[in-house]
Amino acid sequence: MDLHAAARQALACLDLTSLNEADNADDIEALCSRAQTEFGPVAAVCVWPRFVAQARALLPATIKVAAVANFPDGALDLARALADVEAIAAAGGDEVDVVLPYRALMAGQAAEVAEFLAEVRHASRPLTLKVIIESGELRTGELIAEATRLALMAGADFVKTSTGKSPVSATPQAAAVMLGEIAASGLPHAGFKASGGIRTVAEAQVYLQLAADKLGTAALTPQRLRFGASGLLNDVLATLSGQAPAPATSAY
Repeated sequence: MDLHAAARQALACLDLTSLNEADNADDIEALCSRAQTEFGPVAAVCVWPRFVAQARALLPATIKVAAVANFPDGALDLARALADVEAIAAAGGDEVDVVLPYRALMAGQAAEVAEFLAEVRHASRPLTLKVIIESGELRTGELIAEATRLALMAGADFVKTSTGKSPVSATPQAAAVMLGEIAASGLPHAGFKASGGIRTVAEAQVYLQLAADKLGTAALTPQRLRFGASGLLNDVLATLSGQAPAPATSAY
């Protein structure tokens, strides 16, 4: 896949994201405006739960509205996570990106994590559920694989690398482990989301190739592949228009 084709693919699979603490209504309006580009729309926008209603009102139904739950710390706090899910659903959201309690998993509490995810999955139906495993904090391939399996067994629609708030976000190494587990699960609709630190089409191209290798080229659709980013859109548009990229607007 050449760079131009990769840019088009990344655009179609992009969750255009703004999760800055200081985000306000003007920021969300600008985000939603950016989501509808001259080369086509992004797959979704991803925001704090408090902005879901505004984003939903500003966007066509073809662009999904995602919001985060249990974010970014990933505490083993089911009540808080369920309150976030309820708020997202009530405001008209389409997708929930929930943080797996990764510190609890690292402490050996796999059963508690599994129960947490099962409850969130039940509460979030029929919304799309993406489970953020925070792969950069899990560090080892074994823990990344275990977190991915727990998310899939709970019924996650996507397993996502990172919050974008930890020192290490998405890496090709973690992605390869996660995609391998998704492939091994045999679940035909389970998807993967690379998130955090992906700012160029060349970087996105690495994940596109990994997904194609592990899941097949038919999986390179918004139904099974997403990129969580803000700055990536600048390079996508620059690539498609043949211009130099504009500065990124977010550190996400």
